[in-house]
Amino acid sequence: MSEGKARAACQGVTKPWGGRFTQATAGAVEAFTQSVSFDRALYAQDIAGSKAHARMLARQGIILQAEAETIVLGLEAILAEIERGDFVWRPALEDVHMNIESRLVELVGEVGKKLHTGRSRNDQVALDFRLFVAERLDVWRRGLIALVRALTGQAKAHTATLMPGHTHLQPAQPVSLAQHLLAYGCMFRRDYERAGDATRRTRVSPLGAAALAGTTHPLDPAFVARELGLPALFENSMDAVSDRDFVLEALFVGSVIMAHLSRLCEEIVLWSNPGFGFVILPEAFATGSSIMPQKRNPDVAELIRGKTGRVYGALISMLTVVKGLPLTYNRDMQEDKEPFLDADRTVSGSLELAAGMVSALGFSTERMRRALGAGFLNATELADYLATRGMPFREAHGVAGRAVALAEHQGKGLEDLSLEELRALSPLVEADVFVALDYDTAVARRKTPGGTGPESVAAQLATVDAWLAAEDPTPGKFPGGPAEVG
Repeated sequence: MSEGKARAACQGVTKPWGGRFTQATAGAVEAFTQSVSFDRALYAQDIAGSKAHARMLARQGIILQAEAETIVLGLEAILAEIERGDFVWRPALEDVHMNIESRLVELVGEVGKKLHTGRSRNDQVALDFRLFVAERLDVWRRGLIALVRALTGQAKAHTATLMPGHTHLQPAQPVSLAQHLLAYGCMFRRDYERAGDATRRTRVSPLGAAALAGTTHPLDPAFVARELGLPALFENSMDAVSDRDFVLEALFVGSVIMAHLSRLCEEIVLWSNPGFGFVILPEAFATGSSIMPQKRNPDVAELIRGKTGRVYGALISMLTVVKGLPLTYNRDMQEDKEPFLDADRTVSGSLELAAGMVSALGFSTERMRRALGAGFLNATELADYLATRGMPFREAHGVAGRAVALAEHQGKGLEDLSLEELRALSPLVEADVFVALDYDTAVARRKTPGGTGPESVAAQLATVDAWLAAEDPTPGKFPGGPAEVG
């Protein structure tokens, strides 16, 4: 191809950066470097940032007010095209920014070319992605509220339901089902706080940093930030265009959310096994077997548990991308979006399904109650009983251990041993020992803050109710699933 034809081919795709190039981009290179197939998910944020930038340019006298109004109207027309599905995305234009800008020039003419004054794709993409990540973190937070509300609703219905509490997955002590469910509520409330904390550092406007060194145009970055509802501005232009900490933080938050969801789902999987028989899976959140007609499989819980690895992988991928980057912007940073988009689909979808599944779970309270009789869950009660009568706890622990061995040998529970058998182990034992060994009494006596006793659980529920009222005064259904690609 002659130099003139190559230049014409390059100009034929109207690449804004093509002025110094004399050869067309190889097709394989365009396919390899394009990002519009995924970063078009940021179209709404890109248009919002461009509208704010255009208004700021006019306010600063860099372009005419009429020009800014024309640009804004053109951008609004493009937004409508995208949302109707009429917009034609062109991979040759590389990314969401150049696709929108090219269409703007088609719609409004030469004035559209003034939009990029004082701006680089470096600070533009940083702004777009910050706006996008902040919005998705808010969706995660609302999903977490919905899940906490579901857990709390079940807890309120089961304050009197007792079950075995476990350590090492071995029967340990009797607890209330409400206490168990509220423990997960604590996890997800921490996740909510973590997401909010990450959001504060995400909602920082980098626009005005330009490529890396700022610009000679008299911009007003604070105006743009106010227009977009961002409370903070960049402090250093080189950091502004190269910082991807906000992506790392969001992916870490998502990873912890998924870890907590995976723990909850693991218990649902275990509890739905007939060996436990603690939960009855709602049919809407279970599947059957193609060959075994009796099966009701906890596929939703299993898939949430399995998809946790996707989010972990996204975090590791992003950490790997940034670990060796010199200042400032590097094309490696294009790899920040696909991992986050995938993580967002996983986190937001998992939260929505988990909230629905928890709300619909049925609990086999009698099966839980019967399970208390296996594993000597009242052994600690016997040790504590002796300790309150003056025996050093370590000695009391030994006496209780010997009582367990005796009961185990006879194939019965501690509460089934006779008073004489227990007194043979310690003369401190009186007839009231059987009150202490009662499972309901064991739970009711635990009145310390945060414990499993009814008074403590009631206080925990009151705390969660107050939190929900403050954070979600007008509860509704799950507010939004995964982000859609335009």
